[in-house]
Formats: sequence, C-alpha cells, structure tokens
Amino acid sequence: MCPVKMAALRAAVPVLLALGLGHAAAAAVPLVIWHGMGDSCCNPQSMGYIKKIVENKIPGIYVLSLKIGSNLIQDMENSFFMNVNDQVREVCGQLATDPHLKGGYNAMGFSQGGQFLRAVAQRCPSPPMLNLISVGGQHQGVYGFPRCPGESSHVCDWIRKTLDLGAYTKAVQEHLVQAEYWHDPLKEEEYRKNSIFLADINQERGINETYKKNLMALKKFVMVKFLNDTMVDPLISEWFGFYKSGQAKETVPLRETSLYKEDRLGLQEMDKAGKLVFLGVQGDHLHFSEEWFYTTILPFLQ
Repeated sequence: MCPVKMAALRAAVPVLLALGLGHAAAAAVPLVIWHGMGDSCCNPQSMGYIKKIVENKIPGIYVLSLKIGSNLIQDMENSFFMNVNDQVREVCGQLATDPHLKGGYNAMGFSQGGQFLRAVAQRCPSPPMLNLISVGGQHQGVYGFPRCPGESSHVCDWIRKTLDLGAYTKAVQEHLVQAEYWHDPLKEEEYRKNSIFLADINQERGINETYKKNLMALKKFVMVKFLNDTMVDPLISEWFGFYKSGQAKETVPLRETSLYKEDRLGLQEMDKAGKLVFLGVQGDHLHFSEEWFYTTILPFLQ
C-alpha cells in the first residue's frame, strides 16, 4: 500500500472509532420484563406481544422476557407455586450472567411481576436497574382475589380456600406465591412476623439499609394503576397504598402510610426528588391500548 493511502487510513481510524463509540453510546437500553400470575414469558397475546411492540418501536433494543423454569408450562406453574424468594434469586442469576445487561437495564413488571422486580432492584444491584415500571403490581400486597386471569379460576378457588385456612403458616408461605404477598390488615402482627417475602421487601421487620440504598438508585419508579381493576384488592396497592390498619374498608394512599412517613424504603426521598411516577389508566387489570402504551410507557424506555 502506498504511503499516501496508509496516511489516509491512519487519519481515518480515529474518526471511525469515534463514530463506533458514538453509536454504542446511543444504543437502546435493554428491557427486562416479568409476567404476572398464570401467565408465561412468551405468550403471544401477552408478554410476547409486549416484546414485539417494544422491538418494533425501539429498533435494536434487547428485550428479555423472564422465564422461570425449563419450559412455558413450568413458567406458568411457578407463578403459583414456586417460592418467590427462590424466583428472585434465580432471576438475579440470569441477569448477572447476561452480557447484554452489564451496562444496566430498564425493568417492567406486570401484576405480581411488578413487586417481584422491585425485590430484584432491592436485592441485586448488579447489573443496575435504571427505571422500574410496575404495571398493576401490588406493592402493599393483596387482601382478596376477586377474579382470576384466563383459565386459572379453578386454581384461584383453591388459593382462596388455602389462604383462608392459613396464609401465614410455614408450609403455605413456602409453596404458594400469592400467600407471600398476602397482607391481612386484621392480622398485621402475624403478617409482619410470618410473611416471608412482602414483609421483608417492605422493611416490616427492621431496616435493611442496602434495600433502601438500592431502591433509591432508580432513576424512576413508575406505578400504573388500572382504574377499573376487578382483580386487585385493594386497588390502591398498585400505587403503594393499602387499608388502614385494623380494618378492611378504608384505604390510605402511600404518602399517609407509616412506610412512607418513616421512609423505611426511601420512597419519601425519592418522591421529593421526582423519582416516583403515579399513572392511572382506564380499564380492567392489565387492559390497555397500544396507543396508551406508546404515548405513556414508551418514553420511559427510550
């Protein structure tokens, strides 16, 4: 190669490298999604659909739809029967070993997947979760199952009976997912003492400063409430509120809860910093339009 061409090539290399680095910096932030009760990672009418529309709108984005188990049937069954702490531990392992996520990722949880991903944020800061979007998640738990998704109604009938018999017994807590975020306002002390998942991530038994620090590292914590929800009881749990202690009729918003006032999770500080986003959408549980998703949720992913 002649000296003139070599000199031109040497001059071009820094420019090409700069262009390459600029392209890498502008790459879309990866997205991790976690499905809800009775669903699976790749259902073409739910999580598969979400993955597809996000990929269509954000070219080149890496979307990981979490699967708990070796196949879709196991994934669905585990949403009912696998200890949530074990699920979170497994997900943390998946995220830590995924090279696409090492620079950080956004997370979007649907229904119970919302509080499960919050546990991931609090317990597993590496790789870093940047934004958490909870779509109908129940962050103060539930005290009732008015209706079940799809064809899972027979399972939910059994769940209701089991919860009535002993939601806070060791066997039920360890083997029934919904018991692990069952929050009985008439049995607050029993809940605090025996809930193996929700009471822990909500700092009900003491302050884990690491949980607080990790959650506060989020840029945004977005909570979507479905205004006509017939599945979640109480509905205000989707915005981190709950029943006033000792009864199951009057509810209080997040800012009036002891969790917020004592700032056990850093939510008050996050709120003052503009990191908490409360969104409401007309519709039943997880019912929303593509247009709403594009205009309201997509900006948090771009």
